[in-house]
Amino acid sequence: MLTGKTVLVGITGAIAAYKVCELIRLFKKNNANVKVVVTPNALNFVTKTTLESLSQNPVDIEQFDIKEYKPEHIALTDESDIFVIAPASANTIAKMTFGICDNLLTSTFCAYKKQVVIAPCMNTNMWENPAVEQNLEVLKKRGIKVVEPETGFLACGTNGKGRLADVNVIYETVKNCLIPKQILKGKKVVITAGGTKENIDAVRYIGNYSSGKMGIALADNAYRLGADVVLISTVDADKKYKVINVQTAQEMYETVQEEFKTADSLIMAAAVSDYRVKNKSEHKIKKDGNSLVIELVENPDILKEMSKIKRENQIVVGFCAESQNLLENAKAKISKKQCDYICANDISRKDTGFSSNYNELYIINKELDIYHIEKTDKQSAAIQILEKIYGKS
Repeated sequence: MLTGKTVLVGITGAIAAYKVCELIRLFKKNNANVKVVVTPNALNFVTKTTLESLSQNPVDIEQFDIKEYKPEHIALTDESDIFVIAPASANTIAKMTFGICDNLLTSTFCAYKKQVVIAPCMNTNMWENPAVEQNLEVLKKRGIKVVEPETGFLACGTNGKGRLADVNVIYETVKNCLIPKQILKGKKVVITAGGTKENIDAVRYIGNYSSGKMGIALADNAYRLGADVVLISTVDADKKYKVINVQTAQEMYETVQEEFKTADSLIMAAAVSDYRVKNKSEHKIKKDGNSLVIELVENPDILKEMSKIKRENQIVVGFCAESQNLLENAKAKISKKQCDYICANDISRKDTGFSSNYNELYIINKELDIYHIEKTDKQSAAIQILEKIYGKS
């Protein structure tokens, strides 16, 4: 069920730490890769050897235990799909609220941009302390999912709320975060990816630096959300959903036009060449000591043409790659193309956009409302785009 997912389990110094052994077992039973990070005090309640045996991975403890020249807290954030902290002590919850990074677990949390799930565990009086209540409310507003503790007999000898939630409840919460509801079930979504290539001769072409990663990430996640996906791509992709390979803008236009007839949505993530060579050579052009002049003609504007013919119940989403005046150009583009949404990103940056595994985008609708997706990996960005357009699961 969780094949291909990496769950980062954080354990703090609370008596219920031993129960997390069963939680790790549940993740492993369902084919998740499990990594464990603990506070030093957590090892007073459960041993490193036990955790390593169950997770089948090394357990990370020390703040500056750097492996392969990678800061460990950053490596842990990049390598996992979700971070679940159980048990989460009152002390660690307070540090999370105020951004205190005095151990590896809290430093990892501070750098973590994906979903975090916490399962508090503490004495009833601590649970009812106004400071703890306020801290939890702050974390919830920041998007942290809290699995509240149960009421029952506590290790301190009292009876009340504060006992760690059942591990099956924690597991189901994490699973539901990783396996979203099928909000696109029954919908056909056409997505384009990659950069088109316009032949000059038999060996040369005009192209761009698009890797297709953003479009493929959108297709992957639309498929996960239940959509009938058609990926029209200049990049080879071996997928469970339908993939149609094209090369030129004209080929992409014709394919999109055909698939869009029966589609509910079109997401134009491909970088389509604006021009093609008017008279391409069927053979390699040889040097003759003179300048080579190539005449270019405009390619079809696929986004604009599909927006013209779209039905009332169809959604068209465009992408806007700019090197300057990002938002101004994006607003002008959505007005000109008349699509439903524009996703704008800055291609002048070296850490995001073309060829990068990361992106930072602005989603703009027809009313020119702007939604910002902060820098994140393209899979996470794709999920946020789909959720913004189609609603959260």
